[in-house]
Amino acid sequence: MSGGGFHVHGPHDHELEHAAQGEHGETAHHGVGGGSMTNQIAVFTALIATVGAIFAYMGGATQANAGLFKNNAAIKKTEASNQWNYFQAKSTKQSLAELARDLAPEDKKTGYQAKVERYEKEKNEIKLVADKLEGESKAWDEQSDAQMHQHHRWAQATTALQVAIALAAIALLTKKKWLEYGMFAVAGIGVVVGGLAALHI
Repeated sequence: MSGGGFHVHGPHDHELEHAAQGEHGETAHHGVGGGSMTNQIAVFTALIATVGAIFAYMGGATQANAGLFKNNAAIKKTEASNQWNYFQAKSTKQSLAELARDLAPEDKKTGYQAKVERYEKEKNEIKLVADKLEGESKAWDEQSDAQMHQHHRWAQATTALQVAIALAAIALLTKKKWLEYGMFAVAGIGVVVGGLAALHI
Protein backbone atom coordinates (compact mmCIF):
# COMPACT_ATOMS: atom_id res chain seq x y z
CA MET A 1 0.00 0.00 0.00
CA SER A 2 1.06 3.67 -0.36
CA GLY A 3 1.12 6.22 2.41
CA GLY A 4 3.28 9.07 3.81
CA GLY A 5 5.16 9.42 0.50
CA PHE A 6 6.64 5.92 0.46
CA HIS A 7 5.61 2.66 -1.24
CA VAL A 8 5.43 -0.74 0.40
CA HIS A 9 5.84 -3.76 -1.90
CA GLY A 10 3.22 -6.48 -1.75
CA PRO A 11 4.04 -10.11 -2.52
CA HIS A 12 2.67 -9.74 -6.03
CA ASP A 13 4.91 -6.75 -6.77
CA HIS A 14 7.98 -8.75 -5.75
CA GLU A 15 6.91 -11.59 -8.01
CA LEU A 16 6.55 -9.28 -10.99
CA GLU A 17 9.92 -7.69 -10.32
CA HIS A 18 11.53 -11.10 -10.09
CA ALA A 19 9.97 -12.12 -13.43
CA ALA A 20 11.15 -8.92 -15.06
CA GLN A 21 14.73 -9.48 -13.86
CA GLY A 22 14.64 -13.03 -15.19
CA GLU A 23 13.42 -11.85 -18.59
CA HIS A 24 15.53 -8.78 -19.16
CA GLY A 25 18.46 -9.23 -16.80
CA GLU A 26 17.88 -5.87 -15.15
CA THR A 27 16.27 -4.74 -11.92
CA ALA A 28 12.74 -3.42 -12.25
CA HIS A 29 11.55 -0.65 -9.93
CA HIS A 30 8.14 -1.05 -8.22
CA GLY A 31 7.12 -3.75 -10.71
CA VAL A 32 7.48 -1.47 -13.78
CA GLY A 33 8.33 -3.75 -16.73
CA GLY A 34 7.66 -6.81 -14.65
CA GLY A 35 4.16 -7.06 -16.00
CA SER A 36 5.28 -7.14 -19.65
CA MET A 37 5.23 -10.93 -19.85
CA THR A 38 1.97 -11.09 -17.91
CA ASN A 39 0.31 -8.47 -20.10
CA GLN A 40 1.60 -10.07 -23.28
CA ILE A 41 0.27 -13.49 -22.32
CA ALA A 42 -3.04 -12.05 -21.12
CA VAL A 43 -3.67 -10.22 -24.40
CA PHE A 44 -2.54 -13.22 -26.44
CA THR A 45 -4.78 -15.54 -24.41
CA ALA A 46 -7.77 -13.29 -25.04
CA LEU A 47 -7.03 -13.31 -28.76
CA ILE A 48 -6.64 -17.07 -29.11
CA ALA A 49 -9.69 -17.64 -26.92
CA THR A 50 -11.71 -15.49 -29.34
CA VAL A 51 -10.31 -17.29 -32.38
CA GLY A 52 -10.90 -20.62 -30.63
CA ALA A 53 -14.54 -19.72 -30.05
CA ILE A 54 -14.93 -18.96 -33.76
CA PHE A 55 -13.26 -22.25 -34.68
CA ALA A 56 -15.51 -24.15 -32.26
CA TYR A 57 -18.59 -22.54 -33.82
CA MET A 58 -17.42 -23.46 -37.32
CA GLY A 59 -16.72 -26.99 -36.14
CA GLY A 60 -20.24 -27.33 -34.78
CA ALA A 61 -21.76 -25.87 -37.94
CA THR A 62 -19.87 -28.24 -40.24
CA GLN A 63 -20.81 -31.22 -38.08
CA ALA A 64 -24.48 -30.21 -38.29
CA ASN A 65 -24.18 -29.80 -42.06
CA ALA A 66 -22.56 -33.22 -42.37
CA GLY A 67 -25.49 -34.81 -40.54
CA LEU A 68 -28.03 -32.94 -42.64
CA PHE A 69 -26.31 -33.88 -45.90
CA LYS A 70 -26.04 -37.53 -44.81
CA ASN A 71 -29.77 -37.50 -44.09
CA ASN A 72 -30.47 -36.05 -47.54
CA ALA A 73 -28.31 -38.81 -49.07
CA ALA A 74 -30.32 -41.46 -47.22
CA ILE A 75 -33.60 -39.95 -48.43
CA LYS A 76 -32.42 -39.94 -52.05
CA LYS A 77 -31.12 -43.49 -51.65
CA THR A 78 -34.53 -44.63 -50.40
CA GLU A 79 -36.28 -42.88 -53.30
CA ALA A 80 -33.88 -44.53 -55.75
CA SER A 81 -34.55 -47.91 -54.15
CA ASN A 82 -38.29 -47.36 -54.57
CA GLN A 83 -37.75 -46.55 -58.23
CA TRP A 84 -35.69 -49.71 -58.74
CA ASN A 85 -38.47 -51.74 -57.11
CA TYR A 86 -40.90 -50.11 -59.52
CA PHE A 87 -38.50 -50.91 -62.36
CA GLN A 88 -38.42 -54.56 -61.24
CA ALA A 89 -42.20 -54.72 -61.16
CA LYS A 90 -42.35 -53.39 -64.73
CA SER A 91 -39.74 -55.95 -65.77
CA THR A 92 -41.88 -58.73 -64.31
CA LYS A 93 -44.96 -57.44 -66.18
CA GLN A 94 -42.93 -57.18 -69.36
CA SER A 95 -41.73 -60.78 -69.00
CA LEU A 96 -45.29 -61.97 -68.47
CA ALA A 97 -46.46 -59.99 -71.50
CA GLU A 98 -43.67 -61.51 -73.60
CA LEU A 99 -44.68 -65.00 -72.44
CA ALA A 100 -48.34 -64.29 -73.21
CA ARG A 101 -47.37 -62.94 -76.63
CA ASP A 102 -45.36 -66.05 -77.43
CA LEU A 103 -48.18 -68.38 -76.35
CA ALA A 104 -51.07 -66.37 -77.80
CA PRO A 105 -52.63 -67.04 -81.19
CA GLU A 106 -51.47 -64.83 -84.06
CA ASP A 107 -54.42 -62.45 -83.85
CA LYS A 108 -53.61 -61.68 -80.17
CA LYS A 109 -49.84 -61.27 -80.52
CA THR A 110 -50.03 -57.65 -81.63
CA GLY A 111 -51.85 -56.59 -78.45
CA TYR A 112 -49.32 -58.30 -76.20
CA GLN A 113 -46.43 -56.86 -78.24
CA ALA A 114 -47.80 -53.38 -77.64
CA LYS A 115 -47.78 -54.08 -73.90
CA VAL A 116 -44.19 -55.34 -74.08
CA GLU A 117 -43.10 -52.15 -75.85
CA ARG A 118 -45.02 -49.98 -73.37
CA TYR A 119 -43.38 -51.70 -70.39
CA GLU A 120 -39.97 -51.32 -72.03
CA LYS A 121 -40.56 -47.59 -72.48
CA GLU A 122 -41.78 -47.19 -68.90
CA LYS A 123 -38.77 -49.16 -67.61
CA ASN A 124 -36.38 -46.81 -69.41
CA GLU A 125 -38.10 -43.79 -67.92
CA ILE A 126 -38.00 -45.30 -64.44
CA LYS A 127 -34.32 -46.18 -64.86
CA LEU A 128 -33.50 -42.56 -65.74
CA VAL A 129 -35.23 -41.36 -62.57
CA ALA A 130 -33.55 -44.03 -60.42
CA ASP A 131 -30.10 -43.23 -61.84
CA LYS A 132 -30.69 -39.51 -61.22
CA LEU A 133 -31.70 -40.17 -57.61
CA GLU A 134 -28.67 -42.38 -57.03
CA GLY A 135 -26.45 -39.64 -58.43
CA GLU A 136 -28.02 -37.10 -56.08
CA SER A 137 -27.56 -39.50 -53.15
CA LYS A 138 -23.89 -39.93 -54.02
CA ALA A 139 -23.44 -36.16 -54.31
CA TRP A 140 -25.01 -35.61 -50.86
CA ASP A 141 -22.76 -38.33 -49.42
CA GLU A 142 -19.68 -36.64 -50.86
CA GLN A 143 -20.75 -33.28 -49.45
CA SER A 144 -21.33 -34.90 -46.06
CA ASP A 145 -17.86 -36.48 -46.12
CA ALA A 146 -16.32 -33.13 -47.07
CA GLN A 147 -18.12 -31.40 -44.20
CA MET A 148 -16.97 -34.08 -41.74
CA HIS A 149 -13.38 -33.65 -42.92
CA GLN A 150 -13.71 -29.92 -42.42
CA HIS A 151 -15.29 -30.51 -39.00
CA HIS A 152 -12.29 -32.61 -37.95
CA ARG A 153 -9.95 -29.81 -39.07
CA TRP A 154 -11.88 -27.24 -37.03
CA ALA A 155 -11.82 -29.61 -34.03
CA GLN A 156 -8.05 -30.09 -34.37
CA ALA A 157 -7.53 -26.33 -34.59
CA THR A 158 -9.76 -25.70 -31.57
CA THR A 159 -7.91 -28.34 -29.54
CA ALA A 160 -4.54 -26.79 -30.39
CA LEU A 161 -5.77 -23.36 -29.24
CA GLN A 162 -7.11 -24.87 -26.01
CA VAL A 163 -3.69 -26.43 -25.38
CA ALA A 164 -2.09 -23.04 -26.08
CA ILE A 165 -4.38 -21.40 -23.51
CA ALA A 166 -3.42 -24.06 -20.97
CA LEU A 167 0.27 -23.40 -21.68
CA ALA A 168 -0.39 -19.69 -21.25
CA ALA A 169 -1.86 -20.30 -17.79
CA ILE A 170 1.12 -22.44 -16.78
CA ALA A 171 3.51 -19.83 -18.20
CA LEU A 172 1.85 -17.14 -16.10
CA LEU A 173 2.15 -19.26 -12.97
CA THR A 174 5.73 -20.43 -13.51
CA LYS A 175 7.13 -17.41 -15.39
CA LYS A 176 8.93 -19.84 -17.71
CA LYS A 177 9.89 -18.24 -21.00
CA TRP A 178 10.04 -21.56 -22.86
CA LEU A 179 6.40 -22.18 -21.95
CA GLU A 180 5.52 -18.83 -23.46
CA TYR A 181 7.34 -19.84 -26.66
CA GLY A 182 5.50 -23.15 -26.58
CA MET A 183 2.22 -21.29 -26.23
CA PHE A 184 2.98 -19.23 -29.35
CA ALA A 185 4.07 -22.31 -31.29
CA VAL A 186 0.99 -24.40 -30.45
CA ALA A 187 -1.32 -21.45 -31.12
CA GLY A 188 0.40 -20.97 -34.47
CA ILE A 189 -0.26 -24.61 -35.33
CA GLY A 190 -3.90 -24.14 -34.36
CA VAL A 191 -4.28 -21.09 -36.59
CA VAL A 192 -2.63 -22.91 -39.52
CA VAL A 193 -4.94 -25.91 -39.13
CA GLY A 194 -7.87 -23.51 -38.91
CA GLY A 195 -6.70 -21.96 -42.16
CA LEU A 196 -6.65 -25.41 -43.75
CA ALA A 197 -10.21 -25.96 -42.53
CA ALA A 198 -11.33 -22.66 -44.03
CA LEU A 199 -9.72 -23.64 -47.36
CA HIS A 200 -11.37 -27.11 -47.25
CA ILE A 201 -7.94 -28.80 -47.28
